[in-house]
Amino acid sequence: MNGGLRAGAACIVVALALALGACGGEATGDRPKEDSKTLTIYSSLPLNGPDRDRSRDIVNAIKLALQESDGKIGNLRVTYVSLNSSTPEERTWTRDRVLDNARQAVRDPNAVGYIGDLRSAATALALPLVNEGHVLQISPGSTYDGLTRPGGARKGEPDRFYPSGKRTFSRVVAPDHVQASALVGYMKQAGVKRLAVGHDRGLYGSGIADQLQHAAETQGVKVVETERIDTREGDLSGVAQSFAASTADAFLFAGETDAGAARIFSAVAAADPRMLLFAPSGVAGRTFVRGLSPAAQRRIRITTPTLPTPLLPRAARAFVTRFRATFGQEPEPDALLGYEAAKLVLRSIREAGKQGNNRAEVADAFFAPRGERRSVLGTYTVDRYGDPSLSTFAGNRLRGGRLTLDKVLKVRG
Repeated sequence: MNGGLRAGAACIVVALALALGACGGEATGDRPKEDSKTLTIYSSLPLNGPDRDRSRDIVNAIKLALQESDGKIGNLRVTYVSLNSSTPEERTWTRDRVLDNARQAVRDPNAVGYIGDLRSAATALALPLVNEGHVLQISPGSTYDGLTRPGGARKGEPDRFYPSGKRTFSRVVAPDHVQASALVGYMKQAGVKRLAVGHDRGLYGSGIADQLQHAAETQGVKVVETERIDTREGDLSGVAQSFAASTADAFLFAGETDAGAARIFSAVAAADPRMLLFAPSGVAGRTFVRGLSPAAQRRIRITTPTLPTPLLPRAARAFVTRFRATFGQEPEPDALLGYEAAKLVLRSIREAGKQGNNRAEVADAFFAPRGERRSVLGTYTVDRYGDPSLSTFAGNRLRGGRLTLDKVLKVRG
């Protein structure tokens, strides 16, 4: 995919045979076009920079989900528009792109679903606009607690994200407090008793750092130092020495790949050759792994929300086979998340019945009470906040520069 696509002008339309085509200009209506027989699912993902590979495979997984439905739900034709939330210059998502993407989707009267954003801070920007437009939004990666439930780091959460007064947002990954519990459990299995925590300035980093402190207190791990790190600094050896002197058994950096995570882990590994390193799923990508020093690669442990293919449900293994046959490569683990997000939107259109071309009815259909959902991610329910009950994580080590399963981590309660 061309990483330089302009979010407001270029797009990908997927129909029956995954054909690629150009879109016209932005639609200007801000209400559902209830008599339309053509519906549109949008995605907003960073197609440049460190998240490029993950986003590319999420996009391809969404295409595959539409292909499997023949691009139709009943008598409704469903198309797909992939928007780029990043720029080649910034190499990460930008505020302007995220907001432009959300506006473009909401102004399209045929829009019924929005898959994105990948990062929590980007979702925090887009969600109020998408919610006010009554469009169902499913994130494949935004885990910040405050997006859905009380307990986030900012005042007025989560209500400030829902100006319409109704919930329209869900995600296919567990929120931060669940992953934090899995991380601390992983540390305890490794013998960690004292922990040092660094985090970046972002919503995700500060949010998961807060949740880690709560989980550590509950599970009997003492947090001996917490520090916000400006990873843009040229020399991180000073802050790394501070963590090394903290008497901690382990160091965790709560942040994302584009926040210089590999640099701080490498610096801490150099400053203290005995300290274990832990990272949340926000850094679990090829770019991050390639940026780690050999010493950091040997000692780091990373949690991810998806297990290796052999341990996944049969539907997931079938998905991987179809993905490989269609796109000629192994999918990134996040592809499963994009696929399930697309399946949820398609299912909600179907469940809305005759109102499947009404975006508000599609969102209501998603949140209507129902039992378990069987999926490529396993069997789960969605609670009243929009959070899935998924609570199994992979604890990974690095072998030959690749994530390799070390422990299966199950969070209970």
